[in-house]
Amino acid sequence: MIDRRTALAGAVAMFGSALFAPIARAAGASLVAKMPVINDGPPTTAIFTAPQRALMTALSERVMPTTDTPGAITAGVPAFIEKLLADWASPNDKVPIVAGLDAIEARSMKDYKVSGSKATPAQQDALLTLAMNDQIPGGANFFEPFRQLVIVGYFTSEVGITQEREYLPVPGEYNGEFLYSKVNKVYSS
Repeated sequence: MIDRRTALAGAVAMFGSALFAPIARAAGASLVAKMPVINDGPPTTAIFTAPQRALMTALSERVMPTTDTPGAITAGVPAFIEKLLADWASPNDKVPIVAGLDAIEARSMKDYKVSGSKATPAQQDALLTLAMNDQIPGGANFFEPFRQLVIVGYFTSEVGITQEREYLPVPGEYNGEFLYSKVNKVYSS
């Protein structure tokens, strides 16, 4: 079975040179045999306050929502994000994520009079769109790294590898006439 370490090393190609630094560090370290595995144990330090953690959890589910497959929360993405930021990020790497969460929270209170974690999914989507379009303070600096953290966390989780994608340790035979309409999932290796 493929593990998070192997999947993380493969995720680097997805984002290229725009890869968020802590992900790149962790992926590079995954190539070294005696480095710690990213998903082992709790974070070494707390990165988020309880309200920030609740908002980060809610927003991660909006980036990778539950559909016919589990979403970010079920895949353990919030724990992955905090672990990665605690153990693989420099202090400067954490700033745009924490500041972005605070800016989104402030905007949610201003626009909706409710915490961002308690906002409706449509309101959370609107808040993320504001961040993506840099219409809140530090939005652009927050959105892309956060999106990368969610996507990498999801697709390197057991849920992402086994339920969203299909893992075949040894693919079947070659069939040059296989109809694309019969392909259900993208295969990971």
